[in-house]
Amino acid sequence: MTSSSFETVDCVVIGAGVVGLAVARALALAGREVIVVEAAEGIGTGTSSRNSEVIHAGIYYPKGSLMAETCVAGRRLLYAYCAEHGVPHINCGKLIVATNDAESEKLAEIKGRAEANGVEGMRQLSASEAMVMEPNLHCTAALLSSSTGIVDSHSYMLALQGDSEEHGAMFAFHSPVIQGRATDGGIEIEVGGAEPMKLRCGLVVNSAGLFAPAIAKKIAGMPSNHIPGTYYAKGNYFTLAGRSPFSRLIYPVPVPGGLGVHITVDMGGQAKFGPDVEWIDDLDYTVDPHRADKFYAAVRRYWPGLKDGALQPGYAGIRPKIVPQGAPAQDFVVQGPADHGVPGLINLFGIESPGLTASLALAERVRTIATV
Repeated sequence: MTSSSFETVDCVVIGAGVVGLAVARALALAGREVIVVEAAEGIGTGTSSRNSEVIHAGIYYPKGSLMAETCVAGRRLLYAYCAEHGVPHINCGKLIVATNDAESEKLAEIKGRAEANGVEGMRQLSASEAMVMEPNLHCTAALLSSSTGIVDSHSYMLALQGDSEEHGAMFAFHSPVIQGRATDGGIEIEVGGAEPMKLRCGLVVNSAGLFAPAIAKKIAGMPSNHIPGTYYAKGNYFTLAGRSPFSRLIYPVPVPGGLGVHITVDMGGQAKFGPDVEWIDDLDYTVDPHRADKFYAAVRRYWPGLKDGALQPGYAGIRPKIVPQGAPAQDFVVQGPADHGVPGLINLFGIESPGLTASLALAERVRTIATV
């Protein structure tokens, strides 16, 4: 890469998923010149459009973790943003349901963790109280999270894009980052596609989701010991024909690696079941219909009325894990120059669930780091 042919720009955001869009908006609102480069054909084509679309309360994450802090703050910001911008959403609440005595005992621990994280409106319910709320439910006890909801994620991302563009941000799609390097004058990146660009940037935000570690490896001068590994945990979803049997989201007590096979409802009232956890080596979004066999047994523990053959393959998403299967749970990583020593570079690694809920709070954190 020679420096002579580079165009100088203020900020480049790599990745137009929900977090990249929120970051672009935050920087544009702060008066920064922003270009978003995205390898795909449009916004939110990866993890951002392949999830449960849940507005998470902030229940499960360790106190003091970045996941906990940005989920709780981001959830409050997200509800306000959706209301202000007319983004379809419903504050429907959710029930975490126990189906045996051992699980019932875990509910108090979950409630305590949630309240330590600042989650409001948690209430423990008896089996009869829960089943009055949801007559199709079977449980031994439940925990009500009144601040959980659902959002139309695509409408939300369109609103973020619109906000960003109104404040001067520009988007370049079909624009993969080929390589980059850290220099005394900023970060230089080379972007491919039909209209290649060479950009010298005062700030680069690597918000490439599943590909964030790979992008970091392409930037010469980025210390390799600060780049995590890449691991993929696929989540498969199945759908149910007709309207959901529940008005709230129904979650089992969590299992290692995920939150168990739960029932969520989309904005049209259709039920979705999942995601499960399937560790894979390569990106693959196909849903194996045979995985439904395990879904039936899991779901019938709290919804005995699920009929044979009712579940249809829906879609799959892939969690951008930065730790391998069996390792202790990861936290979000928002890594700035104070962490890795490269001026003008901010990396976002491992932004899985609750990244959608946390997006506005993560964007604020990036904007703060960018002003230091």
